Amino acid sequence: MRYEILGSLQIKPEPHDRQPPALNARNMQVALATLLVRADEVVSVQQLSHEIWGDRPPKRYLAAIHVYISQLRKLLARDGAPGNPIATRSPGYCLQLGEDLLDVREFQRLGDEGRAALRRGRPDQAAAAFGAALGLWRGPALGDLRAGPILDGFLAWVEQARLSCVDQHVEAGLALGRHQELVGRLYSLTSEHPLHEGFRRQLMIALYRSERQADALRVYGSTRHTLNSELGIEPGPALQNVHRAILLSDRSLDLSTAA
Repeated sequence: MRYEILGSLQIKPEPHDRQPPALNARNMQVALATLLVRADEVVSVQQLSHEIWGDRPPKRYLAAIHVYISQLRKLLARDGAPGNPIATRSPGYCLQLGEDLLDVREFQRLGDEGRAALRRGRPDQAAAAFGAALGLWRGPALGDLRAGPILDGFLAWVEQARLSCVDQHVEAGLALGRHQELVGRLYSLTSEHPLHEGFRRQLMIALYRSERQADALRVYGSTRHTLNSELGIEPGPALQNVHRAILLSDRSLDLSTAA
């Protein structure tokens, strides 16, 4: 079985397994998503209740959760397989992955591989790993499903992890001399994340290496204006250093020197 939460919640069976019916009821989606986010850990009944109903659970919420768990167990049951992925563990339930796959864990594994490759000075391997990690995303994590503190905390963390992966993927691409093909992507990233100085720094470097020094300096000027007007601050040291290096045509910005 493969569970996917880097996008709308999906359950994909192995080729020999039956196709589970669609999971359309919101409360059951929240329950399953919560168990997946905390896979191999116990989620208490109270935590499940808070994710599903917030501070206003129905009077018979314990019975309702029991029904949801029972239905999810039927949904995830496999012909001839012993036990069930969802186990009762005091004070609640635990979804045991076993040999099943969860896309966010694959994302973490590939990210770790990419960072290890960067440390070894292998940007080609790093770019491949980061690209594969980002390729697992099908849209916003969990689609439009929103709930309580467990899922909200996961969504905040995984979005930061995605941005970090994008940042490192670009760094690997710059190290491989892909600056010209990265310019358009970086313009898009800086438009989506105008306060993300890392993307601005990378865009300036990509433009400079593409013999577009004036455009690189304009990026710094617009960044400084944005930070001043919105936050009342100056660009950070990394961005200032790149700006200074461009003004001086510092060889440290050249691809051969950076590599």
